[in-house]
Amino acid sequence: MTQTAADVLKFAKENNAQLVDLKFMDLVGTWQHFQIGVGELTEEVFENGTYFDGSSIRAWQSIENSDMAVVPDPTTAKIDPFFKDPVLSLICDIRDPVTGEDYTRDPRNVARKGLNYLKSTGIAETAYFGPEAEFFLFDSVRYDTNSGAGYYYIDSHEAPWTTGDDSGNMGYKVRPKAGYFPVSPWDSMQDVRNEMVLMMNKMGMVVERSHHEVAPAQHEINFRFDTMITTADNLQWFKYIIKNIAKKHGKVATFMPKPMFNDNGSGMHTHMSLWSGGQPLFAGDKYGGLSEMALHYIGGILKHAKALTAITNPSTNSFKRLQAGFEAPINLAYSSRNRSASIRIPVVNSPKARRIEYRCPDSTSNAYLAFTAMLMAGLDGIQNKIDPGEALDKDIYGLPPEELAKVEKIPATLRESLAELEKDHEFLLKGDVFTPDLIEAWIKYKTEEEIAAVDSRPVPHEFYLYFDV
Repeated sequence: MTQTAADVLKFAKENNAQLVDLKFMDLVGTWQHFQIGVGELTEEVFENGTYFDGSSIRAWQSIENSDMAVVPDPTTAKIDPFFKDPVLSLICDIRDPVTGEDYTRDPRNVARKGLNYLKSTGIAETAYFGPEAEFFLFDSVRYDTNSGAGYYYIDSHEAPWTTGDDSGNMGYKVRPKAGYFPVSPWDSMQDVRNEMVLMMNKMGMVVERSHHEVAPAQHEINFRFDTMITTADNLQWFKYIIKNIAKKHGKVATFMPKPMFNDNGSGMHTHMSLWSGGQPLFAGDKYGGLSEMALHYIGGILKHAKALTAITNPSTNSFKRLQAGFEAPINLAYSSRNRSASIRIPVVNSPKARRIEYRCPDSTSNAYLAFTAMLMAGLDGIQNKIDPGEALDKDIYGLPPEELAKVEKIPATLRESLAELEKDHEFLLKGDVFTPDLIEAWIKYKTEEEIAAVDSRPVPHEFYLYFDV
């Protein structure tokens, strides 16, 4: 891996890079980019950055304060595989060009502050994260919403609703909730997934497994865990690779949690562990092979889970996935091996693999913010020795109603989760990791730009319910 500005300049020359692509993450969670000539990339740019208009980025600067500096991270240098000519790609951090300070609404800066805070507590030196980001591959997607119409239509030759289609229909359909691990021809995207895996390996990501998921047209590719910021960077490359290779094959990829009614949605189960001095801190002789520290970390996640959903499940569509009956992790409980609990303790063959898996998040989250928020909740649990309570070693989906009523649930809507975040965010402010300004901007953007926009529009099913009243 290249480490210094000089290394990157040499790397660019060796690979005959023609342009430099500067990538950065906006607050909402979308990669942005612009390009400069390779001759414009100097060691000074790595030190002081180059300027751009921050007022044109969602939920960032106002127009009278718009100039911002984008500063490349030399450790992220890669050749982007999706341009015709060789293009050097660099992931960047954002700074105020006047004060030189890191921008508080830059998600990557939030993650960096989270790691600095972790080290300052003396609890651990390293936080490892491993997301499992599920996705759908459709043949086409059509949608529109305007004053006189609103619809969506997704098409997949794997989907059972296309059985009556007479355009070369072969009948190999994946039944609802029956798509886990089928072979071809039911798993019709194997070659496309393989190409994605090989590209990820080429880009330095280690892929551990790839398979068809439960719903028709749904897939999962898992890459190896790494340190928190590296994993968040890798997740952006992961999405970028999947979407571009899908497009190459005439398909469209989406990480939307619930694009398909009446079948399982896509989550981003997130594995976490803390290490210090090269040793795993979550391994021990307590429940599930965990340490007391790990149990307190779980206690922090469970205590703040309702507020966390505003960051780990930050879309109105997120809560369409989080519904009973679709293997959805809506119950705030922990358990060993049990996938019906929101926190699972996976079976492992080594203390070094001991970790916890938080199953609520989805890929509409901004990974830098989501990972950091989960870390801060867990650290709060360790610092305050929060007891997670008794493990729930039962199929929670099958509990009798009176017993199920005793289990805490995550919020039912994005509006509810934002209200929880407004009440419970002090744990995020420790070490100035998140700032009150960022929390306020997040809640304001989500409420005004997403919730209000969705709530004010009729949806097709309302015509079914109410048109003939």
